[in-house]
Amino acid sequence: MVTFVNLYSEKKGEINKFLSKFYNTNIELKDSLKWEKEYKNPIEITDLIGVYIDNIDAFDINMLVCLDKNVYINITERNGNNIIAYLFERFPY
Repeated sequence: MVTFVNLYSEKKGEINKFLSKFYNTNIELKDSLKWEKEYKNPIEITDLIGVYIDNIDAFDINMLVCLDKNVYINITERNGNNIIAYLFERFPY
């Protein structure tokens, strides 16, 4: 099972700024309006979701996560914490 995180924005450079802050390094993307990363362990995305929720007003970006094939969940301030809790319940390793 593989989990995907997609970030997208209409504002050039926003994803670069967000990821640079998250990874604490300078990130340069070829296509700065979208980013996708695959995670083998779904629990690994909880930190990224948490940082996204904490900074949702600071960056003009959107986040989608795919936990099951062709099922994408839009992460918002309202559902982010519930998604994190669900991940720890569904994948308790």
